[in-house]
Amino acid sequence: MGAFIEIREVAKHFHARAERRQALRATSLDVAEGEFVSIVGPSGCGKTTLMKIVAGLLPPSAGEVRLDGVPVHLPPDGVGIVFQSPTLLKWRTVLDNVLVPAEAAGRSRRQYEPIARDLIRLVGLEGFAGHYPRELSGGMQQRVAISRALLLEPRLLLMDEPFGALDAMTREEMNLELQRIWEQQRKTVLFITHSIDEAVLLADRVAVMSPRPGRIERILDVGIPRPRGLAGRKHPRFLEAVDEVSQIFLARGVLHRADDAASS
Repeated sequence: MGAFIEIREVAKHFHARAERRQALRATSLDVAEGEFVSIVGPSGCGKTTLMKIVAGLLPPSAGEVRLDGVPVHLPPDGVGIVFQSPTLLKWRTVLDNVLVPAEAAGRSRRQYEPIARDLIRLVGLEGFAGHYPRELSGGMQQRVAISRALLLEPRLLLMDEPFGALDAMTREEMNLELQRIWEQQRKTVLFITHSIDEAVLLADRVAVMSPRPGRIERILDVGIPRPRGLAGRKHPRFLEAVDEVSQIFLARGVLHRADDAASS
């Protein structure tokens, strides 16, 4: 049986001021259905570019993406996206924000409102369906964005640093929440992050990207039993995997040792 997501030698370059700038070197990755894969790498390495190509929002300059065997040229059905900013409509309630994808697809509100209310409960926002974004914390707004992305029951969930703008405590809370939701729904997830700890804690496998122009240069199996919760951070394999990724970034000059900094 083939992979659900097939990324084959995908590369991307942009033209700016009569110059060609390479954003992504030829990179490949297979993701099985129901798998949670994190992509971690330094700023500007092409993580978001790769995600947009998978989503059909950007065409590749070379290579191909297939979703369930079908080449991706335009945004396919069955894909939900969560960005770093929740991008909620401030004049709409939580419930109405969650229902936006159904309205955009011309589907019946009556059909999808019960689903939306179930999702609002799923992400822990029961009692907030009638609230407006200004009445919610950043973490609560991102829960609404996750509910919205799940409304049309996508097979694939793409998450582009969805917790990057949150404070540390809220980010930990959202990591727990996402693990719980994934355990219940088992969507295929491609999760982009700068955080090595977050990548390892959440994923079945971690794809490590090189600095710009980036490519996936290492894929690590995490191998920590689920459910994990925050206790996953105490598992020996968590510490080992975090160290493996850190060593890759140290070797590439993305990270610097404390003793090197002290001697400079």
